[in-house]
Amino acid sequence: MKFFLIVFVVFLFRVNSQEKKLDSLTNDLIKLEEVSVSGSRATNKMPITFSKVSSKELAKRNLGQDLPILLNFLPSVVTTSDAGTGIGYTGIRVRGSDATRVNVTINGIPYNDSESQGTFWVNLPDMASSIKNIQLQRGVGTSTNGSSAFGASINILTDGPSKKAYTEFSQSLGTFGTSKRTVKYSTGIIKNHFEFSARHSKILSDGYVERASSNLKSHFFQGSYFDETTLLKAIIFGGSEITYQSWYGVDENKILENRRYNFAGEMFDDDKLIGFYENQVDDYNQNHFQFHWNEKLNFNWNFSLGLNYTKGRGFYEEYNNDQSLESLQLNNIQIGNNNIIKTDNVTQKWLDNNYYVGTFSFQQTTNNKELIIGGSFGKYFGNHFGNLIWAKFSSNALPNHRFYKNKGEKIDATLYSKINYILKKKLSFFADLQIRKVKYNVIGTINGPNIIDIDDNFIFFNPKAGFNFLINNYNSVYFSYAKANREPNRNDYENGSPKPERLSDFEAGLRIKRRNFKFNANLYYMKYRDQLVLTGELDEVGSPKRQNVGDSYRLGIEIDSSVKLKNNLIWSNNISLSRNINKEFYFKRDGRIENLGETNISFSPSVIAANSIQLFPNESFKIEFLSKFIGEQYMGNIDSAFSKLDSYLVNDIILNYYFNPDNWINKIQLSFLINNVFDNEYSSNGYFYTYDNSWSDPNGNIKTIEGVRYYPQAGINLLFGCSINF
Repeated sequence: MKFFLIVFVVFLFRVNSQEKKLDSLTNDLIKLEEVSVSGSRATNKMPITFSKVSSKELAKRNLGQDLPILLNFLPSVVTTSDAGTGIGYTGIRVRGSDATRVNVTINGIPYNDSESQGTFWVNLPDMASSIKNIQLQRGVGTSTNGSSAFGASINILTDGPSKKAYTEFSQSLGTFGTSKRTVKYSTGIIKNHFEFSARHSKILSDGYVERASSNLKSHFFQGSYFDETTLLKAIIFGGSEITYQSWYGVDENKILENRRYNFAGEMFDDDKLIGFYENQVDDYNQNHFQFHWNEKLNFNWNFSLGLNYTKGRGFYEEYNNDQSLESLQLNNIQIGNNNIIKTDNVTQKWLDNNYYVGTFSFQQTTNNKELIIGGSFGKYFGNHFGNLIWAKFSSNALPNHRFYKNKGEKIDATLYSKINYILKKKLSFFADLQIRKVKYNVIGTINGPNIIDIDDNFIFFNPKAGFNFLINNYNSVYFSYAKANREPNRNDYENGSPKPERLSDFEAGLRIKRRNFKFNANLYYMKYRDQLVLTGELDEVGSPKRQNVGDSYRLGIEIDSSVKLKNNLIWSNNISLSRNINKEFYFKRDGRIENLGETNISFSPSVIAANSIQLFPNESFKIEFLSKFIGEQYMGNIDSAFSKLDSYLVNDIILNYYFNPDNWINKIQLSFLINNVFDNEYSSNGYFYTYDNSWSDPNGNIKTIEGVRYYPQAGINLLFGCSINF
């Protein structure tokens, strides 16, 4: 952090003799802002499938729900919420690929956790209030920093410097004890070169699921210096979260009795439920320190440099019934004639990590060519350990007895080169070559206790190429091929001996853009080797398990369109139809390994659709009716009817009203969001598991038992917000 501050101060106070008008500087600034993310973003000139979401689109329903929920209505997107309200632990899947396979960058800096490869939006509450725009690329997309995208990539650009000074207060309230309070402010541009801004947010929610509460805080600070050729930014952002655990789900019997029931924290005495542990929580803090330097070198060349340090530290605490003393690395206890081998206890499982990364890119733009050369180098250190807080029988334990500890270290280096070249007036060629080197080491013990010893190295070559053809000023077609490779994550190693996965992605699309009509159609075929698919099961801390499945594929078509029917009426919709198949899936049932042949890939619905009708009664009032349909999907890979998650249709209504009461208030925005307006009962997610039962058969025959749990979502629920901008 000291390095970032020193560099920023040096550049902040450098002498600049040239002065330009504020409007001219603002125009230059807008161009320079995009330099940070241009290395990993797609344009309409490229054969890449993508959607873009602006801050204005996010703001209309940004009343406390997490970022994945705000992206719910994009093509091929499925979102989930453990607590049932879209606040707390939420997730996003694109084309059936879970969050570990969706690459996320913030200002070009990788955000995915280095070890789990997941994205935990709960650590960045209300991040949507500090975002300028988001680009979601489906498929492999263009090369980016961090792990390869195997389903999609989400590229986030945070707020740029504000031209004018402002202060903004936002407050929202809703059902299930939900509230969000946000304060934003900016100095505006000072002396044509400087701007400072900040945001503070707090979100509270009781959750739809019992005790699934969230207490979230976040911050965003930014200092900027710029002139006609230079933009420097120092950014500090992050958050803290305390959430009551709600990843246990509800089984098929309990959901009929009480669909809001939460198994987390159950305390038993002689098999009788005596209550729930109050502090069964996840408690984590994460802060990011970024420095960005964007420079216009000359008329054709731009340069960007990004530096980042991320600090994360926290734990999850849980009450355990009848856990073995051996698993806690404690000796058995002899009390009279009784040999005590189990104990009720409370444990904390800690993660203390540090992540350093630097990125760079050079961009050249000419009349017929766009060239980008870039890369990144990152290093991660993670300390994992478990502390025993309390035990009914503590044996030889000292205070804060440590029953496991291990250290992980990961180095990730990427170098890429991209070119988009106009071969003829209407035909352009795109090529993208990436080399990525990964080194991952873990040593120590994990819960059990078991030894963990990982020492793996990978070198991946990921080429991409395609053509884009302009039929006329309104229509274009494209075709692309991309190859991607990626390493297993930490959970994969803990659960077996995983292989790296490989993907060949073929995409072909049509784009039509007219004054009042937009239409996009995309056909894709994603061919995998050793794909790490979700098994449907969870590990002891609620993380999904994965396994290699040999040959598999995803074949689909995505269509989205928007038409302005009248000056005050816009209709938008999208639909994704797909087939997601494991070619030969092997499963051990009743003690025998079977080849099930073709099976459906887990958590991959074949139909995903969304619809939006926007009505503008006048310039100040906007009404939007939104619908989302998710087809049925399997929560496992064996096509068991028991593992099927039913299809669901959810409808929301958003009302936005804007007005300017007087000269000293710039704008007041009133927002009213009705989620699930028809009060449908549905589950957006769940998990499926199997285990062998031989002890109940007198002959010792093995019987495979199937189990399932669901994550029920809230019925009709409301959010009301008011934002005042001075």
